[in-house]
Amino acid sequence: MSTGTGTGTVTERTAAGTVVAGGIGSSPVRPDANLKVRGEFAYSSDMWLDDMLWGATLRSPHPRARIVSIDLTEALKTVGVHAVLTASDVPGHNRYGLEIADQPVLAEREVRYQGEPVALVAADHPEIARQACKKIAVEYEVLAPITDPVAASTPGSPLVHENPIAGHAIEGNVLRSVHIERGSAAATAEVVVTGEYQVGMQDQAFLGPESGLAVPAEDGGIDLFIATQWLHADQSQVAAALGLPAAKVRFTLAGVGGAFGGREDVSMQVHACLLALRTGRPIKMVYSREESFYGHVHRHPALLRYEHGADSTGRLVYARASIVLDGGAYASSSTAVAGNAATLGFGPYEIPNVTMDCLVTYTNNPPCGAMRGFGAVQACFAYESQMDRLAQACGLSPVELRLRNAMSEGSVMPTGQLVDSAAPVAELLCRVRDAPMPVEPGDGPRDVRELPGGVSNTTHGEGVVRGVGYAIGIKNVGFSEGFDDYSTARVRLELLGDTPVASVHTAAAEVGQGLVTLLQQIVRTELEVSQVTVLPADTSIGSAGSTSASRQSYVTGGAVRAACQAVLAKLAERGGRLGDEPIDETVQWRHRPTTPIDPLTGQGNAHVQYAFAAHRAVVDVDTELGLIKVVQISTAQDVGKAMNPQAVLGQIHGGTAQGLGLAVMEEIQLHEGKLRNPSFTDYLLPTILDMPPMRVDVLELADPHAPYGLRGVGEPPTISSTPAIVAAIRDATGLALSRVPVRPEHLTDPT
Repeated sequence: MSTGTGTGTVTERTAAGTVVAGGIGSSPVRPDANLKVRGEFAYSSDMWLDDMLWGATLRSPHPRARIVSIDLTEALKTVGVHAVLTASDVPGHNRYGLEIADQPVLAEREVRYQGEPVALVAADHPEIARQACKKIAVEYEVLAPITDPVAASTPGSPLVHENPIAGHAIEGNVLRSVHIERGSAAATAEVVVTGEYQVGMQDQAFLGPESGLAVPAEDGGIDLFIATQWLHADQSQVAAALGLPAAKVRFTLAGVGGAFGGREDVSMQVHACLLALRTGRPIKMVYSREESFYGHVHRHPALLRYEHGADSTGRLVYARASIVLDGGAYASSSTAVAGNAATLGFGPYEIPNVTMDCLVTYTNNPPCGAMRGFGAVQACFAYESQMDRLAQACGLSPVELRLRNAMSEGSVMPTGQLVDSAAPVAELLCRVRDAPMPVEPGDGPRDVRELPGGVSNTTHGEGVVRGVGYAIGIKNVGFSEGFDDYSTARVRLELLGDTPVASVHTAAAEVGQGLVTLLQQIVRTELEVSQVTVLPADTSIGSAGSTSASRQSYVTGGAVRAACQAVLAKLAERGGRLGDEPIDETVQWRHRPTTPIDPLTGQGNAHVQYAFAAHRAVVDVDTELGLIKVVQISTAQDVGKAMNPQAVLGQIHGGTAQGLGLAVMEEIQLHEGKLRNPSFTDYLLPTILDMPPMRVDVLELADPHAPYGLRGVGEPPTISSTPAIVAAIRDATGLALSRVPVRPEHLTDPT
């Protein structure tokens, strides 16, 4: 194994087979790599038409208020303004949402979070549009916001949504409550540890803000070029709001500057289309960085209470947990996040008796939804903190306690689901435990860049102590609980002169993860052709689902492979001769089905696949100043099959960086429902100076149920990196540290 940032090893445990040049198992150059390095890649914010107008959004300054009146007079008088729209101008259904259509396109009688869209402006120049927004006079009756998710869940609490939401039985402010029970709820144990934990609100913090270009069409429809994660979900929601058939609302994926879940929901899609249809002109919208913080969902803050019981040898006997997630003002994907937090909420451990209660509530805080790790992140911080407490209570090392309780293939989840593919929990833990440790600092002067505080030169080693921490996490892959999860792919094989060439078309969103490259690799492998073109993703082909849940390699990769196999079958019918007539095959492909969990017991085959990752973190902490330096991270992850080894390493590095951010710096600060830090000045992100050298160990233990045996890669490293880093800080300081992110005051003033 090699050392240093950007390096790692792939440990193969299955027959490698023959690798086709540029096919699966290799790491070809990404087609967008050079363009991005040179700054020439066209992102959605770079799109331009000569006759386009600019759109802007007026947003509520209040977390909760009634709208008394809206006066557009002065805005409409502004020179260069072409349209000013409010809720009464929405021609279709003024509600949208991924799971529950509860969110207004434009607020009508009430605003429910700070930043909620109230009105739209189209103008000749973006600054004119912004100034016109300021001239819209809105009279509000300000109401006290509901910001405590625990209080909001209490029967009799004031309601965030006073009117029932059509088609959904929601009790009070509780969006969903999940109960899981297996074994005996009355089990007892010799050693018992309890803990209460808190996870703050994290932002996806993608570098490319929301942007898109809407172009009115001659048929009365609209074409939207948009940075998104789910073209068809956007299409259906926008079509309903515009009052148009889906066939007249055509979406094409534009260049995406990061996503991580924050582009799974509709943001400015409907707004741009409304303005374009009203003005008859193309409309471009680009959010500022501050507006981006208001314009998309965030990771759910969580309050978690756990109790674990074990026998005197450290064997787990029972676990009980209650989790409260703050869903914010609108549902987004909160019900699914609660399902994941609950079903994955006890980690990758054998526990015979479990009881879990997880609920997610409406509040007047910003809406929360998908973010990398999707419910598993919050739970992992709590249950891994508990494992460390239990290890200490049992007189065992953190790794040994985990090894004694590690699940494996054949284990049964708290939902009663059999884990029927590799679950190398023990091996992953041993690999990070046995990885070489960083060199201990000597007694002489140290480079300040290697100390907590870094180049700020705040310390020269006084009061600096080192700690080591471990964590392992579990994550589902794909959509769950009976969702009809599929993807559609079209593959075409033809002759260009005497050379066979192929093209592949899907609606799967490339958001930076390397999907375009992967689809080329699959086609090269299956058809044994070197020239493969991936057509732009759009809604002219069937849905590929969302680029989320670590699912696209599995589901769209499976669809492309199946389409290639259909092409080969047709080619065989021709006697292996392609001839002048191309072969064009379209396939809709599904993974094996999942089932809803029982509403009373939580039992059911909720997930299609499980993925595992382990981390060991080494940190230095200045206990006097409350500063932290992550010195080294070692990680081990089973990926089933490293389809593109270099991309796999990139995903593990990137996911770990986001976990580091949640551990020690990233948090949206709220005060009475209002954002206090909507900028990259005050919302801190890890930089290259914060990321330590990483040692990455990748296992390939094929899942027999998955295409090529692959296992989703993108989310697991985010899940276990956060608790490993916090465990290392605890080891260095001896402090309990039950909240993330860990702030300097938590280290210098533990009370």
